[in-house]
Amino acid sequence: MTAAAPLLEARDLVMRFGDVTAVGGVSMTVGEGELRCLIGPNGAGKSTFFKMLSGQLRPTSGAVALRGRSIVGLPASRIARLGVGVKTQTPSVFDGLTVMESVRIATDALLPPQLARRRADEALERMRIPHLAGATVGLLAHGQRQLVELAMVVAQAPDLILLDEPAAGMTGVEVDRLGDLIVELARSSSVIVVEHDMAFIRRIARTVTVFNRGQVLAEGPAAEVMADARVRDVYLGKDAA
Repeated sequence: MTAAAPLLEARDLVMRFGDVTAVGGVSMTVGEGELRCLIGPNGAGKSTFFKMLSGQLRPTSGAVALRGRSIVGLPASRIARLGVGVKTQTPSVFDGLTVMESVRIATDALLPPQLARRRADEALERMRIPHLAGATVGLLAHGQRQLVELAMVVAQAPDLILLDEPAAGMTGVEVDRLGDLIVELARSSSVIVVEHDMAFIRRIARTVTVFNRGQVLAEGPAAEVMADARVRDVYLGKDAA
């Protein structure tokens, strides 16, 4: 039986900024329905790698393929249309619009009006914020704004969702709720999460990739990676459980 082709494949990705190598030859494959967490110390290359996958940065060298199709050099908007949804570290929302208007912006350009409205309603339900549909985004709390942007991503029904530090600035209750939502999203989409909150990672992680100095230090099932002495030394701390 032939193994299924990966949804996403990155091969030997390098990103240099002048004389600085931010990412130095990283390869990764992500399968259909996979939930992958990327961790590592500040400056390890996680966010740079993430931006190469989404088209925000063009790699110095290497390849990125989505279902076997090269996406290197395509604009981020085109990559989004091919099925990659991105939630940035800082909420990228429209403060003067209502929550529903914001989500409709994400759907109206892609779908007929009736389907766009239904998809927007479904996204708010999935994020458990339908009660905020008429609220002005600029008046919402940070955690709510994070969920609005996630609803904008989900409404486009992407095959791959990239989340850059989605738990940043959230309260403990909001982080728990977000963890449940991400696990739910991974039932219908592949999800890659870049995050620093280790309690959050332990809650949701299935497969973990650890970056250090622009390279992959370790990769595998979450429990094995968390127990790796090298990971504990460079990121978790020698006394980490």
